[in-house]
Amino acid sequence: MLKYYNFDIVFAEIPDEVTMAINITNCPNRCVGCHSPHLQEDIGKVLDETELARLINAYDYDITCVCFMGGDREPNSVLQLAEFVKKTFPKVKTAWYSGKSSLPQNFDLPQFDYIKLGGYDSSKGPLNKPTTNQKLYKICSGEMVDITDRFWKK
Repeated sequence: MLKYYNFDIVFAEIPDEVTMAINITNCPNRCVGCHSPHLQEDIGKVLDETELARLINAYDYDITCVCFMGGDREPNSVLQLAEFVKKTFPKVKTAWYSGKSSLPQNFDLPQFDYIKLGGYDSSKGPLNKPTTNQKLYKICSGEMVDITDRFWKK
């Protein structure tokens, strides 16, 4: 059962989008230097279709994207919620930040507009550094197109 701790409306997580970033708990990754270790705990409120619709409806005219921050323990639940967003809120884009370095086998990419992969490695820096180990992909015609360099300070 997917749970979330909180959410925020952010402007830098996904380029050119006003994003509702939902922090999912029970993270299995245990990244060294994790900035939110409390998200490793099995805490928070259940994130199901009813709760997700409530959150989106509260910001319906203000957000352009929903990003699931985590959920690596239950990728199929994240996928089902992304599909729900696509069907119920067709103008809202979907994104998933997985701390894994790759997606689960046979993952259904068309449910997402963006995928961010890679656990945070403090020695390599965040997404806005050319040395980062993380990657942000835009999903175009079912293919992952790396757009990570859009974050780098030029």
